[in-house]
Amino acid sequence: MEIDDEIIESKDEENKSKPIVVILIGAPGSGKSTFCDHVMKVSTRPWVRVCQDIIGNGKAGTKAQCLSMSTTALKDGKSILIDRCNLDKEQRADFVKLKESYQVDVHAVVLDLPAKLCISRSVKRTGHEGNLQGGKAAAVVNRMLQKKELPKLNEGFTRITFCYNESDVQAAMDTYGSLSSSDTLPSGCYGEKKTDNKAQVGIMKFFKKLDAPSKVTSDKTVPGPSIETTKENSLINEGQDQNATRHLDGIPTLAFPSISTADFQFDIEKASEIIVETVAEFVNKIGNGRLVLVDLSRGSKILSLVKSKAAIKNIDSKKFFTFVGDITKLRSAGGLHCNVIANAANWRLKPGGGGVNAAIYEAAGPDLDYETKKRAGSLSPGKAITVPLPSTSSLFSKEGVTHVIHVLGPNMNPKRPNYLKDDYNVGCRVLREAYSSLFENFASIVIPQEKLSDQEISNSCQKVRKEDGGTCVVEKNKKFEGFREENESKRLCSGQGKENATTIGKTGGSVNKDWGSWAQALYNMAMYPQKHKNDLIEISDDVVVLNDAYPKAQKHLLVLARMEGLDRLADVRQEHLPILKTMHAVGLKWAETFLKENDSLIFRLGYHSAPSMRQLHLHVISQDFDSKHLKNKKHWNSFNSAFFRDSEDVIQEVNEQGKPTLNDNEKFMSMELRCNRCKSAHPNIPKLKSHISICRSPFPAHLLQNGRLLHAPMNH
Repeated sequence: MEIDDEIIESKDEENKSKPIVVILIGAPGSGKSTFCDHVMKVSTRPWVRVCQDIIGNGKAGTKAQCLSMSTTALKDGKSILIDRCNLDKEQRADFVKLKESYQVDVHAVVLDLPAKLCISRSVKRTGHEGNLQGGKAAAVVNRMLQKKELPKLNEGFTRITFCYNESDVQAAMDTYGSLSSSDTLPSGCYGEKKTDNKAQVGIMKFFKKLDAPSKVTSDKTVPGPSIETTKENSLINEGQDQNATRHLDGIPTLAFPSISTADFQFDIEKASEIIVETVAEFVNKIGNGRLVLVDLSRGSKILSLVKSKAAIKNIDSKKFFTFVGDITKLRSAGGLHCNVIANAANWRLKPGGGGVNAAIYEAAGPDLDYETKKRAGSLSPGKAITVPLPSTSSLFSKEGVTHVIHVLGPNMNPKRPNYLKDDYNVGCRVLREAYSSLFENFASIVIPQEKLSDQEISNSCQKVRKEDGGTCVVEKNKKFEGFREENESKRLCSGQGKENATTIGKTGGSVNKDWGSWAQALYNMAMYPQKHKNDLIEISDDVVVLNDAYPKAQKHLLVLARMEGLDRLADVRQEHLPILKTMHAVGLKWAETFLKENDSLIFRLGYHSAPSMRQLHLHVISQDFDSKHLKNKKHWNSFNSAFFRDSEDVIQEVNEQGKPTLNDNEKFMSMELRCNRCKSAHPNIPKLKSHISICRSPFPAHLLQNGRLLHAPMNH
């Protein structure tokens, strides 16, 4: 009998099925929790739902807690439903590894439902376990979908089931709900279908490479050859190089969301009227700039209303149009380059909170929060503030966004500060002020100073002083060309007062700089030389060359690198050695040309450790410093202290240590005035200039080494 009992027990063990780990994959609103509830309700197999939204004693927990709960359930012989989004391979990997540790099958059920449906469900639901509901849900869902990476069997899955609609989901629920303790399911991929172009257009499909052009929906045909128009949308041509959209980059563009219509619950009809009225007022005051109203959803009511009202007012569609897409990925995902984006901020100017505000802060990285805090701690309804983004910001490097303008509108939501209690008389006035302030800030960025009359400059400066207590120093020269490195001109009339000054600070050992609108001129010349032919004396694939508009010596020119993301010396790394050597060779060529014309000159080639203008540029400057533009101590010391890094030394340092040394301490700018030859001290610039005009002492020994000085063969 003992043997018979052992045989029976062995057969029972064979009939018992191994536990299953089912990893649900889908965006918020795709139905993961509903799937779990149904399966657990109808199945005779023991299941455990592992949900990160409630794993912390009814509150949101961590991935580690989910893994711990999963291992406990498997040890108890129970199957598991992993109720997380699990949208990319990395998020799934640790759960897939349970297969090896516990010898179980790991299945994936992909709830790949249309984004529009997921968003609609998320926005409408209440009492959600993870509190993802209401206005903030749309942005979160769409952002998560763009990161989605569909699972593959080679990740370690035994079985993958794809569900594209509610019928597919119901079938999958029935399949898992009908499993008894001894049932198994065949391995393989089930329900998978190739995603066609139409599906990609309709639901903002994910992009595995965010820096490559992808297909998105748009309700405006963006001008230019890289956009092909269909009846319902505009698409970037598939496989097209990212540079194909560069023709759009030269047009200053502000992308802005509708202010106060979501979390702040402002009446959409009234809001649309105010948008169009304010746009009509400002559209001809922004130079060659353009305005773009952006929303995530093609079915957006605000976009529809604004489009129809703008058409009635005959607003130029090239100067103002609407666009469907993620405001943080307009260039990478939509081919639309917007150098300025508006953020529907909260009054504390804090990251998070959901919606556009959370998305922009997340996309920009910590730089935006840091730069914002330097300017203001809060914002009043109806006001806006411009924050220049440093090139270290991912929003700058990936999307070309140079400025974020925070703007705060009126509030009709009783759960938010400054509640207006449905007082639309005040609300409409504040909303109009908000858009006006937003567009004024944008205009201050894009309107070239040469287009302002003396009276306009005076009026603008007076406004800055009156409103912000700031000071404003602006050149009245109407031919202001923008590539000036005059320290006294670092403030422009941007409506932000003293906060708009260029600042230099330390972040991780590198220079962190605000690039004001005037500081973009060199970048524009390097990237779009055909527009600046009259200002350039040489154009090649790698560099452009121009005479400094405010030379500090008899001969002073700049060699600019034509490379994106190479804004200053702090950006240089070993991979940039070829462009550094090219710039040096071009600089030498021009110095030699000048020496043939005047063999008494002596030249030095180098970089400023912390330049005042964006785009890496090499100075080729004669050492006479005979120029009316050399006016103060900072001008002199920027070329005659350790702040100025010789080109030969920079190349050597990058080659040996991977990056150049930066002597960017401001103490160099305040050093006493000393002759660049004999090092004698002088009390002021006029006396220094008088001395150096007759000084024939040899240059210091360190400058005579390593090819730092270039002169004619017989010149000593």
